[in-house]
Amino acid sequence: MIRTSLLTATMLTCAAGAHAQETLTVGGYGGSFETLMKELIIPQFEEEHDVTIAFVPGNSTENLARLQAQKSAQELDVVILDDGPMYQADALGFCAPLEESEVKGELYDLAKISDNATGIGFVATGFAYNTEWFEREGWEPPSSWEDLTDEKYSGILSIPPISNTYGLHTLVMMARMNGGGEEDIDPGFTAMADEVAPNVLVFEPSSGRMSELFQSEEIAVSIWGSGRVKSLADTGFPATFAYPEEGAVALMLAACPVVDSNVPEVSQQFIDYLLDPEIQVRIADAMGAGPVNKNSELPPELAESLPYGDKIDDLLAVDWDVINPARQEWTARFAREVER
Repeated sequence: MIRTSLLTATMLTCAAGAHAQETLTVGGYGGSFETLMKELIIPQFEEEHDVTIAFVPGNSTENLARLQAQKSAQELDVVILDDGPMYQADALGFCAPLEESEVKGELYDLAKISDNATGIGFVATGFAYNTEWFEREGWEPPSSWEDLTDEKYSGILSIPPISNTYGLHTLVMMARMNGGGEEDIDPGFTAMADEVAPNVLVFEPSSGRMSELFQSEEIAVSIWGSGRVKSLADTGFPATFAYPEEGAVALMLAACPVVDSNVPEVSQQFIDYLLDPEIQVRIADAMGAGPVNKNSELPPELAESLPYGDKIDDLLAVDWDVINPARQEWTARFAREVER
């Protein structure tokens, strides 16, 4: 009797082991993105692929550092980062090659970061402004990067520092507007220090604090992301995003399969899942990131505010291969010369 019970228990244990679910570990943004993933995206994938997903929250800097710290034994199977850090992760050899698939053939060219990494959502860097304030003053919406130098914005303008991607985009655009660019950044520093900084109330890195500055009417305008503006407007605040006539800069949410994953097939499947037209709409609705899949169809209220359709053609890209090696030096210089 005892032997029979032991044999039965052993058989059940072996059967359970044979059907044990694989675990896919995904590193991505915390906050609202983590909520989106856990409520609207992960459950369906787990059910369809008989897999368990462990989500590791962290900002791009934290998850890039996690990849570096775990170089010899990676914990993550898929990582989701801003495009700048993703270029670094790819250059450092942390991203495995992407497998060809039908859905990858549906992407905008701008979303194709490399053979190892892909964009999963577009955010535009441009102007956020308080529509009621502008109407009160009789002002036209901001329409050019040069508007940052307009004295009427003195003391009511905020821009993130260049440790934040929105601030970095601003520096690059001011360099381009003044005859330079990524490889000649000096004109950008001069313009920021002499013409833009005098208008800036605070170089604010925190998105939460930026929202508070708008809501308390300490600022009327900022350089920010289209997704952040959507989130603020969703609270009922009269915030609108404006695309500069020279072009808004693309900030991409990006994903790559991590090297040496023990579930490489599932990692590839999960990235393709994120690129599916329907999932792209969910990401757009929850995160304010325009779809990278040309076949995604947004409802009118989202299509109006997010990078989508014809707006994609007007987005500008920055050269991360030039920026990343210089970024630490630029950040120290920005604090010294512009934020002083």
